[in-house]
Amino acid sequence: MNSPVNVHDAKTRLSKLLEAVEAGEEIVIARAGKPVARLVPFQPTKAPRQLGLLKGRFKVPPDFDAPLSGDMLALFEGR
Repeated sequence: MNSPVNVHDAKTRLSKLLEAVEAGEEIVIARAGKPVARLVPFQPTKAPRQLGLLKGRFKVPPDFDAPLSGDMLALFEGR
């Protein structure tokens, strides 16, 4: 369905429109010819990231946030 579907048609043909969406189509619903909504296939959200998976597998060195040496800083800055 390339052209927008008006609200009245969408109400009367909702089951058919949902079938089209399930088949991968995108449906635009319009009121007085002006697009107001879009029906798209549902995309489940990704599972939230699990924190702490590497707990105990590595240790942050005590000098992790110490200033870089002049040579190392020059490498990071592209000099």
